[in-house]
Formats: sequence, C-alpha cells, structure tokens
Amino acid sequence: MTAPAEPPLAMLQGGHETDVAVIGGGYTGLSAALHLAEAGTRVALLEANQVGHGGSGRNVGLVNAGLWLFPDDVVKTMGPDDGERLLTILGDSPDLVFQLIEKHGIQCEAVRRGTLHCAHSPAGFRALQKREAQWGRRGAPVTLLDKGQAAPHIGSQAFYGALQDMRAGTLQPLAYARGLAHAAIKAGARLYQDSPVKALKRRQGRWHLKTPAGELVARTVIMATGGYTDHFDPAFEQTFIPFYFFQFSTPPLPEAVRRTILPGGHGAWDTALVLSSYRLDSRGRLVVGSVGQVDRSAVGLHRQWARRTLARVFPQIGPVEFEHAWHGCIAMTTDHIPRFWKLDTDLVMVTHYNGRGIGPGTVFGKLLAEYVRSGDETIIPLPVSKREPIFLRNLRGLYYETGARLYHFFQRRI
Repeated sequence: MTAPAEPPLAMLQGGHETDVAVIGGGYTGLSAALHLAEAGTRVALLEANQVGHGGSGRNVGLVNAGLWLFPDDVVKTMGPDDGERLLTILGDSPDLVFQLIEKHGIQCEAVRRGTLHCAHSPAGFRALQKREAQWGRRGAPVTLLDKGQAAPHIGSQAFYGALQDMRAGTLQPLAYARGLAHAAIKAGARLYQDSPVKALKRRQGRWHLKTPAGELVARTVIMATGGYTDHFDPAFEQTFIPFYFFQFSTPPLPEAVRRTILPGGHGAWDTALVLSSYRLDSRGRLVVGSVGQVDRSAVGLHRQWARRTLARVFPQIGPVEFEHAWHGCIAMTTDHIPRFWKLDTDLVMVTHYNGRGIGPGTVFGKLLAEYVRSGDETIIPLPVSKREPIFLRNLRGLYYETGARLYHFFQRRI
C-alpha cells in the first residue's frame, strides 16, 4: 500500500443539517465537497464505506484527457456545440487535477509527463493516426510515435507505435482521493464514513437522508455514487453496464530493470479491445491491469495472463510473482457519454465516466458545486438526460466479463 493514511472520519450519528449533502466519497463527491466548502457553502459528505472505496481508489492511475471515444464521435453523438464544449472541458481536465494536487500539497505520486497509448497491432496504429489527426485539429499536444520512436519511451519492442499525450499524467489513485478528502475537511466540509444512505425523502422543501445511525437534512443533494450506487434506490443500478477492471502489482523491481520500463515516467495502455494498462509506482512496483474481476473464480486465470503479458511486453523483468491484486467497477453507458440527471427538485447527479474517472470526476465535481450554488444548468457541459434502464444490463455486463476471461485464457499462449 503506497497511499497515505485516510483521514480519521466518524460515521454519521444523530441529527444534522447542512446546505448541500453529497452522497459518495469518490472523485466527484470529494471535488464537489471541496469546491463548495471553499466557496463558503455548508456541505456534508456521506460515504457508505471509506473514502476512495470504489473505482476512485481501484483504478490504474492514468490521468487522461477527454473520453475513450474518438473526438469526432463525441461531436457526432452530441452535436457540434455541445460536443466541442465537452471535449474542451474534459481535454483540459488534467489541468484541474494537477492544480489541486499542487495547491493542497497532495502526496499522491503525481507525475505529469504524458501518457502513451500503445498500438497493439497495425490496425491499432491506424486508429492512433486517426485519433492524432482529430485531436491535432483541436490543438491538443499529441504526437504519434512510430515503432522505433515509441520503443525507448515504453521500454518494449512489443508495440507498433504509440500516441503521446502531454496533457496527461499519472498518480496513485487512492492517495489522490484521500488527499482531496483532507483538503475538503481543511476547507470546512464535514465528511462521514460508514454512513450509507438507506432512505432519501423530500419533506417541506428539504431533503432527509437516513443512515443506519443518523439523519442529515439538506437543501440540495448531489449524488456521486458512480458504479457503486446506493441500494436505497435500485433503479440507479439499471442505468449503467457494470464493467470491471483489475490490477496486479509486482514487488519493487531491481533498479537496473526499473530504469528500462517507462523510463520517462509515462503511464501506458494499449489499443486492444480487451486492453492492458501499465504504471510504475514510486517504489518501483509495476502495476498491470486489464478488463475483468479478480474474484476467487478468476484470479488464477488473470494472474497467469498477467505473467504472460509481462513476459512478452517487458521480458527484462524475468519471472514474476505479484504482491497484490484488486478490481473495481466502471459504470458504462451504451454511447460512452457521461450522464447529467436532475432527479428531482434540488437533487442532481453527473455520472458514468466510462473508464475515465480521474479527470472527469474532478471536473464534474467542481462544476456540480458551481451549479448548485448558482442554479445555472448551462454550467454542466451535458444535456439533461432521462434516467432510463439499459436493456439487458446484467447480460451485457456478463458478456464483457466472459469475453475478458476467454481472451485472457487464450491470449499469448502461443
């Protein structure tokens, strides 16, 4: 564990009042609480477990710009005005992440030297050419590297090239979440852990949030539960496809080997449909991730895949065991665009980042704070959506999980 200690938080007990209640202690909720407190608004945050418990503490730590989609596809889906505005705001999202880290002195292994999107095949390289052209037209600092140019940056001959994005960077994800929590508390926000919301009712113009040991009364509520939605309203779970991503971490690598892997401090991931990701932490551990869960039925399968992958991509490591393994849930939408919901009077939510949680979560938390203070919904660069269930949601999630397990079983066995 390389994250600093979490803030000492109590559970909500008894009755309390606030101006804004935030449900969820991930990036969106913590950013909203921080920015509200800094603006002088009374805010209280309720986390069902501990800060960063969900996807915010379980991802690989790539602070990427934009969405997974090609920029032109975002515009095609949303229209030229809304699409370009969203691309601009999320393309700049790493700026806010690293500004907050510097402003609040967050110790989270932050490195801003860009990321490398690595071509796993000739078709993957052609996709990167397309992505470079589309971001290039928008003035983004992205550079396409051919195989020979990319190999020294990656520390591997396994890829056909890479797209380098200098807007991006890496960090220790749980440390960043805990750092935002410390900053929010210092700014005056009240944070409670082990306080799941069991009931949410509006009475006499105020929201009443019931937890196992207390009640919080608020004028406005920001929902920020992401893929770990609370169980007081099961309908939330039907609005996204559960998509799991796991990580394995090696022991600290010998210094001579460590210097040969991602030597420029980049984070990396590839263009494969079932993608792989890579990041070195501050102690020289290599964190390798991909799609799937590392539960009891699949941990061995994915571990063997991770060993084969490192043997092919970074053979200089040699035989490897892993110290830790974990997974988190990503909330996916069918069009891969986040959602902005006005669920009721003074009850709002921006969610479903489709695997790009660090930048979008931080930005949308800030924008939600501005929105609930001003009432101006144009602050949010998304249309207001209806909350609609996804057809065959669970079956689609099972399809992703089964496909990932089959892929990892067969990949690189020959």
